[in-house]
Amino acid sequence: MNKPLWPAGLMISAPASGTGKTTVMLGLLRALAEDGLVVQPFKSGPDYIDPAFHRAACGRASFNLDRWAMREELFGAIAARASGADICLGEGSMGLYDGVATRGLAGFGTSAETALAMGWPVVLVLDVSGQAQSAAATALGFTRYAPDLPFAGVILNRVASPRHERLARLGMEQAGLPVLGVLPRRGDLTLPERHLGLIQAVEHPDLDAAISGYASFMRAHVDLAAIKAAARGAGVSQAGTLPRPPAQRIALALDDAFSFTYPHQLEGWHEAGAEIIPFSPLANESPDTSADLVWLPGGYPELHAGRLAAATRFHDGLRRHAATKPVHGECGGYMALGQALVDKDGVAHRMAGLLGIVTSYEKRRLHLGYRRATLHGPMAGHVAGAVLRGHEFHYSTILEQPDAPLAAVQDADGNPVPETGSRRGMVTGTFFHLIATEEEPTP
Repeated sequence: MNKPLWPAGLMISAPASGTGKTTVMLGLLRALAEDGLVVQPFKSGPDYIDPAFHRAACGRASFNLDRWAMREELFGAIAARASGADICLGEGSMGLYDGVATRGLAGFGTSAETALAMGWPVVLVLDVSGQAQSAAATALGFTRYAPDLPFAGVILNRVASPRHERLARLGMEQAGLPVLGVLPRRGDLTLPERHLGLIQAVEHPDLDAAISGYASFMRAHVDLAAIKAAARGAGVSQAGTLPRPPAQRIALALDDAFSFTYPHQLEGWHEAGAEIIPFSPLANESPDTSADLVWLPGGYPELHAGRLAAATRFHDGLRRHAATKPVHGECGGYMALGQALVDKDGVAHRMAGLLGIVTSYEKRRLHLGYRRATLHGPMAGHVAGAVLRGHEFHYSTILEQPDAPLAAVQDADGNPVPETGSRRGMVTGTFFHLIATEEEPTP
């Protein structure tokens, strides 16, 4: 079914990570919401932390849009979450044109592709520290790299002085690029980070006050009227359905150690009528005995390994469930299902022991990238042979993995990935976070 025009929107992007686009995104979301607009946030690419910050900023759930991992129908179904909004704001990942080398289900995974698909002009956030007129050459190159991609203008960030602003503006004027805002350099306009990026929104000591400060900063230094006027929307897109639930009653681990689940997955489960029953392993809670499936999402189990090792009721409940019904873990959840987790100090902590995997953070090694997995055996909600798309992002190292591999896993370019996941009885685990299947699910 063809869906109507999305609400007008903008893509907040940048030439690279670390330029301040998240601060701009959160400040704009809050400022526009304070102006009475219903603002729909999105995140381009595979990020499960930023959407929670978006929701805190504007009060509306944020969703990921991914041109590498998602079929057009799923992309359209997620875009349709904007129904009822007045304006959309998307936050890009990395640099505007950064993606992978091999085309996925709809594209290469760039923020530029998301902006084009949605019809959103790009607001380019430029860190102009250390340069002045030369920033215009960077911006001009970005506008000409993809001639079909519309640009709303630029926001100059980390401007040191009125003279610096004047010179940077002169360059943009010569390049014919609208300046939508000029942000003075301020050391306090940063969010706390951890090894996977930002800390979780629930961990911020005073997130609402921080976002309110960003909004005030945007009001003082960004032309909000010009931002609103620059928003545009796409034509129509075919929308399918969100991912269907892997079971009817799902016991979902949810606390500071387990919280990384893509919002469109949970939304799809809810809309299909599944009952999601949260429980906290850190509080030593057992999963609901009536659940058909226990799902342990990713998170930061390495920061809480001692408490998880001592959570005997949690472990006993998992074992009872796994004797007759499926259990699945993603990334941190996968590690918690294993035999042991070695923390950064080299201390081994006993985990649930439902799988034989032993993981370690003692010697950090980055594992990052898209994953395409062909299942060797069944996994909750998926049959053997199903092809899944996901993303892996962690610093842990496998020391032991004695179980049968769950899948043949490849990176975005088709190269084999040694982190194949595990399966033992009714228990499965993967290091990648599931985003989508390659085939349209059967209702």
